[in-house]
Amino acid sequence: MNKLHLFFCLMLLQGYALSAHSQTNDMKLMVESYTVPAKDAGIELYVRNKRPADMKTFTPERTLLYVHGATYPSETAFDLTLDGFSWMDYIARHGYDVYLLDLRGYGRSTRPGEMDQPAKDNAPIVKTETAVRDIEAVVEHILQRRGIDKLNLLGWSWGTTTMGSYAAQHPQRVNKLVLYAPVWLRKEPLKLPPGPLPAYRTVTREAAKQRWLAGVVPEKQQGLIPDGWFEAWADATFATDPWGAQQNPAVLRAPNGVLDDIQNFWAAGKPKYDPAKITAPTLIIHAEWDQDTPAYMSQALFPLLTNAAIKRYIVIGEGTHSVIMEKNRMQLFKETQLFLDK
Repeated sequence: MNKLHLFFCLMLLQGYALSAHSQTNDMKLMVESYTVPAKDAGIELYVRNKRPADMKTFTPERTLLYVHGATYPSETAFDLTLDGFSWMDYIARHGYDVYLLDLRGYGRSTRPGEMDQPAKDNAPIVKTETAVRDIEAVVEHILQRRGIDKLNLLGWSWGTTTMGSYAAQHPQRVNKLVLYAPVWLRKEPLKLPPGPLPAYRTVTREAAKQRWLAGVVPEKQQGLIPDGWFEAWADATFATDPWGAQQNPAVLRAPNGVLDDIQNFWAAGKPKYDPAKITAPTLIIHAEWDQDTPAYMSQALFPLLTNAAIKRYIVIGEGTHSVIMEKNRMQLFKETQLFLDK
């Protein structure tokens, strides 16, 4: 093959790749938002679904449910439009029927009555067991809605413990499992104010930004979050709490059941689920600057997945716990998509 022929072949391949990328970005998506009854009376769980508009056939391999972490709802990270698209868009445009879930007490789902009272008046609410029941209710809804027997699960942070717990309890319903920034046993105690843990906590925008960048050296903070991305996330996130939005400064309420579980289980050497009971192919993925779920957690969890059909462990360089909304987010998206597609 001469050089001119090789040049034209390369140009043709490049044009094909660009065309395929354009087709993926231009794919029309169907969007539905609604609520699903929880297993406890009076609780409605917010669900959003995105899928290709022309999708007519639904399979376990191409169905995915995402759940959030300890503090913030699903939609304002997983379906936050940054640079023209969200992670939810990205997966849906690869031919997937994609769902997100807000657990009770988060986002657009029902807030338990304790959240309308002073936080100190009640014990911590929405612990792992409650969250897993909410996941179970939505999984059952999706399986029935689509006429399938299993699906893919994706959890972030605390969402890895709730999805991990569900996958351990119901292995027959899980096709693949993605654990992004997984929680595992802590080496250090949880830093909490003295006294009984209240029902919920409040978070300010300033505190959220400080936590986001914790552990990143100053010279690396510049450019880590592209201009306007933190503000877009904060505006969307804090708007999901109508009461908190009226405070000065604005706050976001978050249930404290997760902190109670961390204190009494994860920081006490007692895991909330047995990884050996997970049989689905499992991906562990985290970023190197993650201070909330440090690398030692993923490294300890990975070998315990003794019965996973396959397992994969990926580390993303120059990213924090929230790499989903940082300059290197496409590494997270592409590695997860590769795992889902293969």
